[in-house]
Amino acid sequence: MISWHLMNNAISWRDKFNLINFILKTDRYTQGSQVELFEKVWSEWLGCKHSLFVTSGSTANFLLIAAVMEQFNIKRGDKVLLPACTWMTNVAPPIQLGMEPVFCDINLQDYSFDDEHLEILAKEHPDIKIVFLTHLLGIPVNHSRIKKYFPDALILDDVCESHGCVDETGDKVGANSLGATFSFYYGHHMTTIEGGMISTNDSALYDIMKMKRSHGMARHSENFDLFASQFPNIEKSFLFMTDGYNFRNTEMGAVLGLSQIKKLDRSIAIRQFNYELFVDINNSCSNLHPVTFHEGNSSFCFPLIGNSISVRNKLIDLFKKENIEYRPIVSGNLLIQPFLLNKVSSNYKFKNVEKLNNLGVYIGNNQFVTENHMKKLQNLVGCL
Repeated sequence: MISWHLMNNAISWRDKFNLINFILKTDRYTQGSQVELFEKVWSEWLGCKHSLFVTSGSTANFLLIAAVMEQFNIKRGDKVLLPACTWMTNVAPPIQLGMEPVFCDINLQDYSFDDEHLEILAKEHPDIKIVFLTHLLGIPVNHSRIKKYFPDALILDDVCESHGCVDETGDKVGANSLGATFSFYYGHHMTTIEGGMISTNDSALYDIMKMKRSHGMARHSENFDLFASQFPNIEKSFLFMTDGYNFRNTEMGAVLGLSQIKKLDRSIAIRQFNYELFVDINNSCSNLHPVTFHEGNSSFCFPLIGNSISVRNKLIDLFKKENIEYRPIVSGNLLIQPFLLNKVSSNYKFKNVEKLNNLGVYIGNNQFVTENHMKKLQNLVGCL
């Protein structure tokens, strides 16, 4: 029987050798030259100006929101637009930082904001300051579609599970972003075990994030000498220009990242090949909601949405029988989670996210999924 995991161990013997070799030859393990090199290589791969290696995709989201609020004078109580289906650490940081969340239903084509609901929200909340997009399941979201409804809002990109997906301009998502976050968690396209990256083309925002990543210390800023001259009565090595955190990652994480990124394009190509097969398999079954093929995908998983509860339950029974790991599609409907129950004031019926929540599951797609796995899925779908 073929085992089908959400993700297999992506750390190869070569990765381990590179890490062991580094550990044996260095006495520095906290953030240093390897982190700087990984940030440079990542920026070159993505096509952006600046990148910042942090402890996780979750802290990347928090640090980005905090720095954007400071740089662009976004105040506590200002509104942020968020999807009703995403990972909780996409919606938690703006709430923790005092912003007012406005939630939008999703569509079932790219799993981003639903146009019908966007039109309503644009009239109800014309004062939305930030739109935090999630490029869910490896599917890119069209920026221009969002800008049509909120032309004055700042758009930020959570690309944590969609490394290398391509937007409507033909560039990787994040290459042209004010701020984009990526996760290198074990189950994602590449891994530093735990870790994340923030990429930006805004040099002033990057400078704030560098300080905030390391407690708010001025010595991490490009303007260190200027700041030190402005406060000569304070020891310059411990001059704090902003509030901050310790979101620094390690040299070991960076060494793993440098080793893993060499395989990233190949891994994405395999995921894309599998996804194209999946779309045909899924769409051959009348009991499953049709999947839209996206040319610029960097597929994270295979989402299957039944046309009834019984179809979903039958899928789950088949997956259990065949030793196939499955999950709800990301978080399902986030709005029913206890931590959000008092933060959703809308009476809107979130019909699409409810459908995804009640009828959907996903199984893993990654560089270890073979044609034999896809044949197995085809046989299972044929049983529905």
